[in-house]
Amino acid sequence: MQKASKEASSINSHLVPSKNQDTELSFQACAEPFYTLESTPMTGYAVFSSPTAVSVSSTNDESNLAHSLWLLSNELLGPECGSDYNGSLTDESVQPYCSTRYHRIVEMAPDMDLKHLLIACAEVVSEADIIPFSERRIAASAAETLMDIIQERVSVSGDPLQRLGAYILEALRARLLSSGSLICKKLKCDEPSGPDLMSHMQLIAQICPFYKFAYMAAGAVIGEAMENEKRIHIIDFQIAQGSQWLSFIQAVSRQPDGPPYVRITGVDDSESAHARGGGLEVVGQRLSQLALSCGVPFEFHGAGTSGSDVKLENLNMQHGEALAVNFPYVLHHIPDESVSTSNHRDRLLRLVKSLSPKVMTLVEQESNTNTATFSKRFRETLEYYAAMFECIDAAGLARDEMQRINAEEHCVAKDVVSIIACEGNERMERHEVFGKWRSRLRMAGFSQIGLSPSVTSGVRNMLKEYSPNYALAEADGAVCIRWKNKALVSFSAWR
Repeated sequence: MQKASKEASSINSHLVPSKNQDTELSFQACAEPFYTLESTPMTGYAVFSSPTAVSVSSTNDESNLAHSLWLLSNELLGPECGSDYNGSLTDESVQPYCSTRYHRIVEMAPDMDLKHLLIACAEVVSEADIIPFSERRIAASAAETLMDIIQERVSVSGDPLQRLGAYILEALRARLLSSGSLICKKLKCDEPSGPDLMSHMQLIAQICPFYKFAYMAAGAVIGEAMENEKRIHIIDFQIAQGSQWLSFIQAVSRQPDGPPYVRITGVDDSESAHARGGGLEVVGQRLSQLALSCGVPFEFHGAGTSGSDVKLENLNMQHGEALAVNFPYVLHHIPDESVSTSNHRDRLLRLVKSLSPKVMTLVEQESNTNTATFSKRFRETLEYYAAMFECIDAAGLARDEMQRINAEEHCVAKDVVSIIACEGNERMERHEVFGKWRSRLRMAGFSQIGLSPSVTSGVRNMLKEYSPNYALAEADGAVCIRWKNKALVSFSAWR
């Protein structure tokens, strides 16, 4: 521990301004910084760097760690230099205090485990967003030093927290440099080819039950609601490959009185089109061919627009059809009143309600990252995605398997970057827990539909194919998949 203290002291010496500087700090350039998500800042951005830290093992003494975290909380949120600045303190009085305070934060860092080190770094980055410019440079230097320590402990081929930590580190770097949106755009520009991206998405779908859960539950509920209907219209707001409707078409083809007429409207987005390697006609052809082979009268309509922009004329409504609407992992991408007065999320829900659907199904992540403060949002993201990376790990793939690494980066990591690094219109991931969705749907005029035992038993049987750490829980008329004690995904039905 003496070595750790010396290293921390050496690091901290760079956080205090020299006597020859009034408000400027000297920042030593970090040699060859590591960016897991190609997040090297573009020319013109100010980069606050600090010397690379040496990895130090975290202490096993839980009481000492708890005490250190308590001290850290007081350092970050204490009354002397908290986030509530009213301009009464001068730069001369505040700056030396903040320098000393960040010095103590960094000094405690080598004794923290990775989880609490990530939280500490996020708190410093969060504070750098709101404090005056003269102190911001000191906070940025402290954050960079913490990032250097974190960098030595994370790896895209490590254990679940180490892998998640590698992407969180880049998200925090991006937030500190105000380059989160640039990283998200770069990730989209550098996406793999359609077949490769599809392969990554299929891998995640195969090793984790969440997509299968969404497709199975929605198909079962809609199938029950449409029993004995002769003309069926399904609007799917995340049509993707359309494979979720193959089993539905096969099921209705076996109805005793003959198959109904089925029409599916698929709403598209650019990411789904990219993954398919083609437009909505690819989905229509696939489903039409299956329907023809099964003897099901069928029509496919492609709505080539994002969910936020959908209007009545995009949905090709026709009289005499029983309507079902499916929202699988899509509503959290649509901005609400916290982003814009347009509030497309509620507008879309009111539009759907006006169509009087016989059933509407909703599948969403059980995470509260929409309107939470950054600190709460960060902790929620850390807990949620730590469980997600554990789920991926449970599939038994080798940790140095490139297919798994690529799948995590292109299907999971960009969501983490969006949540942590981006704000406003540029943050696409805005999850809400089921309780909030329930309130929002009721305000839009929907009433909840109870789920039949056949739906829940089908999901339970499906989960037997996966790790025993998965479980199905039922509450408030919805069902959710849990990983250990953490609820990850919920499903509910409405009319």
